[in-house]
Amino acid sequence: MNNKKIVVAGHLCVDITPGFPSGQTKNLSDLLKPGKLLNVNNATVSTGGAVANTGLALKKLGSDVILMGKIGDDAFGSIIEQKFIDYQADEYLIRADGESSSYTIVIAPPGVDRVFLHHMGSNATFRCEDLDFDTIAKANHFHFGYPSIMRNMYLNDGAETIRLFQKVKELGLTTSLDMAAIEGGTEADAQDWKKMLQNVLPYVDFFVPSIEELGYMIDHDLYEEWNRRANGEDITSILDIEQDVKPLADTLIEWGAKCVLIKCGAPGMYFKASAPEIMASIAPEFENWGDQEFFEKSYVPDRILSGTGAGDTSIAAFLKSAMDGYPAKRCVQLAAATGACCITAYDALSGLKPLDELIARIDAGWTKNT
Repeated sequence: MNNKKIVVAGHLCVDITPGFPSGQTKNLSDLLKPGKLLNVNNATVSTGGAVANTGLALKKLGSDVILMGKIGDDAFGSIIEQKFIDYQADEYLIRADGESSSYTIVIAPPGVDRVFLHHMGSNATFRCEDLDFDTIAKANHFHFGYPSIMRNMYLNDGAETIRLFQKVKELGLTTSLDMAAIEGGTEADAQDWKKMLQNVLPYVDFFVPSIEELGYMIDHDLYEEWNRRANGEDITSILDIEQDVKPLADTLIEWGAKCVLIKCGAPGMYFKASAPEIMASIAPEFENWGDQEFFEKSYVPDRILSGTGAGDTSIAAFLKSAMDGYPAKRCVQLAAATGACCITAYDALSGLKPLDELIARIDAGWTKNT
């Protein structure tokens, strides 16, 4: 297969993930009570964000990848740089003198949706001019992650993100966009995310957000209803696919996204593609994806240690297999399977398996969650 060159740009940070003993509780509020001393295991310190998680996962899966993320000249920046050197992927790192690097403390007990303590750092100053467009022009695909937590990229209702995708499409690349959760009451929360999506999605071939992010951005009243129904549990555990997820996918296609893959947590992933002639406008090989729509249940993992990076690495598998010419159904299966592998480790990359190994396990009847 032709190994297409993929650029991954956007959010980059250090993830600090304390290890939680299994079986403590399924309710995060029970764990994190004020004044409580909670004994944890060793912490995992790893790179995080879309550039590290999706980008390095693509590289580990065999893609020809160029990674463009911004770091400061501090200790966390050195950790990121060394990790990228280890993967021979440091050439296009953007180094910002006098700035602090981004970091995230990931609170991820087994079986509980994660909580993040995040410092935006140098991601806040990221802008189009930081990118090497001469290098991007030589690639086949451009993936951008997390403008919703990158200040320059979300200000003015995402104007810089829209400008970026317009410029990349003018270069003739296929494109994909991933998002991140928005904290209520913040500057990012004050942006018109519905307007932003309506303006950027005509330039996005593969839109790959989570269902929680979508609900928050598109229909906040619906999102609050989900929270009421969940009553403190994971939102994805109470969703009705036909009533809650499908209408949002339909809306995204109406707004101009060519293809949508919505991450729905432990239950699985929802896929919807535009009409065959629209899919063919991405590239001729995608015409057969046209008008397909289905929900792919997740696979039962061998164990659960942490959800860190599961969404990002599943998108890496989806993009890798899509660029390699696999059918839509197989691409989504591989995305779900990679997510199941990712959560068997504390970091985003250690649990990943080669795609051919995953295909063999899928075809052998890998058990799915019910």
